[in-house]
Amino acid sequence: MFDFLFKRATETSAVPTAPAASPEQDAATAATASRRDEQTQRASALNGNEAAAVALILESEFAGVRLSAAEHVQSQPALEQVLHAVRNTDRRVAKLMQGRLDAIRYQHAEQQKAQACLDHAQRLLADEKLTPNQVAELDRQWQVVAEVPTLAGAYASARAALAARLEAQVSLQRTIIDAMAELRKLPQAGLPTEEALQALERHAAAQADYQASPEHKALPRHLLSDFAAAIDQARAALTAPPKPTVAPAPAAAQANANAHAGATAAEDAGGPTAAAEAVAGGDRASAAPAAAAKQAKQPKPAPKETDKKFLETMDALEAALEQGQLHAAAEHDKWLRDHKTRLNQAQTDHLNHVRAELKRLGDWARWGGNVSREELVKAVEELPAQKLAMSELAKKVGSMRDRWKALDAVSGHAPKSLWERFDAACTSAYAPAAAHFKQLADERHANAAKAQALISETQALAESVANDGADLKNVAAAGQRLRQMWGRLGTIDRKEKRKLDHTFDKVLANMLAPLSEQRKVEAAKREQLIVEAEALEPSDRHTLEKLRRLQERWQEQAKALPLERKTEQALWQRFRAACDAIFARRKETAHAADHERKEHLHAREAICKQLEEATFSGDDKAQQAAIAKALKDAASAWNASGTVPRAAEARIGQRYHNAVGKVQAQADAIKRRAGAAQANALRDKLRLTQALESDLASGAAIDAAGWQAKWAELPSLGNDYERALQGRFNAALAAVDGKRSAYAAQLESNRAKLLDEILRLEIVAGVDSGAEFARERLKMQVEVLQSSLKSGQKPQSASAAYLQLCAMPALADARTASRIEQLFRRIGASERA
Repeated sequence: MFDFLFKRATETSAVPTAPAASPEQDAATAATASRRDEQTQRASALNGNEAAAVALILESEFAGVRLSAAEHVQSQPALEQVLHAVRNTDRRVAKLMQGRLDAIRYQHAEQQKAQACLDHAQRLLADEKLTPNQVAELDRQWQVVAEVPTLAGAYASARAALAARLEAQVSLQRTIIDAMAELRKLPQAGLPTEEALQALERHAAAQADYQASPEHKALPRHLLSDFAAAIDQARAALTAPPKPTVAPAPAAAQANANAHAGATAAEDAGGPTAAAEAVAGGDRASAAPAAAAKQAKQPKPAPKETDKKFLETMDALEAALEQGQLHAAAEHDKWLRDHKTRLNQAQTDHLNHVRAELKRLGDWARWGGNVSREELVKAVEELPAQKLAMSELAKKVGSMRDRWKALDAVSGHAPKSLWERFDAACTSAYAPAAAHFKQLADERHANAAKAQALISETQALAESVANDGADLKNVAAAGQRLRQMWGRLGTIDRKEKRKLDHTFDKVLANMLAPLSEQRKVEAAKREQLIVEAEALEPSDRHTLEKLRRLQERWQEQAKALPLERKTEQALWQRFRAACDAIFARRKETAHAADHERKEHLHAREAICKQLEEATFSGDDKAQQAAIAKALKDAASAWNASGTVPRAAEARIGQRYHNAVGKVQAQADAIKRRAGAAQANALRDKLRLTQALESDLASGAAIDAAGWQAKWAELPSLGNDYERALQGRFNAALAAVDGKRSAYAAQLESNRAKLLDEILRLEIVAGVDSGAEFARERLKMQVEVLQSSLKSGQKPQSASAAYLQLCAMPALADARTASRIEQLFRRIGASERA
């Protein structure tokens, strides 16, 4: 893990100036350049030679040469060979190989889809009962296939043949329908009998041609039989004795013929169901003029002669037929049959005509529905041969059943035999999917059982860890193993999986709880190592050794207890970044120019000389100011001068530190003298005041003049301490005459307050109060904190608090006096610093 750190440490530990390359290194560099040139020339001369390109990629150690040679690799085996060899060593070449393999696989998949469409088209050409729906489905499949030039011509030819067959079907249907319309009009055409019979025989001869047509099996089942019946009816009408007849309205006949022609076109576009609806609409169109003519000859009776509701329902029935709403028409007809009433002859004839129209349209709808059902059965029977995915197969079967139900709603119920055939086909087609889904369900149940067993094992391990304890390293390994086993369980029912995941996470968390706590401690240790690494000074000579020790400590901690992978990686990256930063800065420093370092050395030598020859005059205060300015200027000039040659660094540094130490020693001596004199004077005056207050409280005789003389012998403090102690001393002398007992009582009463103030000041200054004051100190700390939080003001400084302490008249024993002097030493030292 740390080899790269040690290697870089070795590289950066060299002297600043780069050493001259050895002859061996020069020879190795020349050999490398020669190999690169030779391999580059080989790559340029490949010219599409794939085998040579693969060999060059496998043997070359230069990324540019490999990438250049990879441009000549095109075949799938060669691409797979190169990808396997360079997957983990050359990302650019691997990405290029993977992209070309993906393109090849995509082309193969699209070619397979196109071949499947072509095979389907060939099967449809061989099918005698070709329907437009099948061709439309083929077109939808071809539209989602990418362009395949090798198969596009063959598919276009097959599709043109299918289109020709559909056109032939449409033409044959239109011819038969037109001929049937002529036959129906023949008896009423007013032609001579012989001419009419000759026309009839021509249609009879054409019937054989229709039956011999290659597309006759794709015709509706009833069409040829209806044509034969029309021939028989026309022959019977022409050979029967003449009787007066009313010719059908030409508009109605033309509408009927147009409807049958529309049925053919509708079947070409949307299948038999659309054809049935078109024919039904045409028949309604032919029935409408006849009904209108009949109603014109026979006016409706007044509503008062018949039931008004019955007549309204008849009108609704007729309107529903005109709009093609067979379900609504059937409901109206059912109501009319349930509510019979007396009708006149015209109304009865009209009702019978409407019911006949309803029956005829219902027959057409049933015919169209049965044709569509036949197609559904055929489509379901072809599903096993399509080798669909199980999920797609299940969707297909479900959609087929939904379409069957929709046909039931549109065209009525199917024959029982056809339904049984469809149901058997769906069951047979769905059998592989059912077995597949059952197998998946069994696998999910088995995986759930495995998950429960894994939870039980985890629970047992958790109880063992909680009761007996265990090696945390082993616990970590067990936790990782259990997580991996849980991740490899396989699919489980979603609802059960959520519950099992929650239980497993809870049990595993209980087992890993001690490990998690210890990992927090270990993570804190790693954080400390990172902080120590970041705090290292790159320019320090001992940085590399310190960094090596930090790396060894990191490795020991990682072996002792590994952290979670994500946490371990994050901390390691930070530690590595800190090490890299040190190496980078050391490398930058090592390559600084020598002449700049020499200039910096001369500048520092001048600084040292200036400090060594510096002299200061005047009183102590003036000397201190001059010394501070000289040191500040020297430090600024020293820091601005930059680095010096490493060979002279220690020498010039030592010289500078000696010069600074020499000057600083003078300042320290002056400061010590002044501070010592001030501290001694303050201590002596405080002791004198405490002694006076002690004698005053004890009732001893007091010589005011003697005490004044002692005070006068002490040097003046010349600051706030002088005023505070002078006031306290004068107050004590003033209490000698007449107010001694009251002042003594005040001194005694202030003893507790003095102790509290001392304790408070010790807390502020960070001075230990001793074990006997631990409880009072804790209580005082809480009060100080609450007071600062409530007031919201900045707390009083230690110097100000000590000044108030000195000004407070109070009795103090030897322990209290020593605590006061200790406070003064701490506070005085901080002020002097």
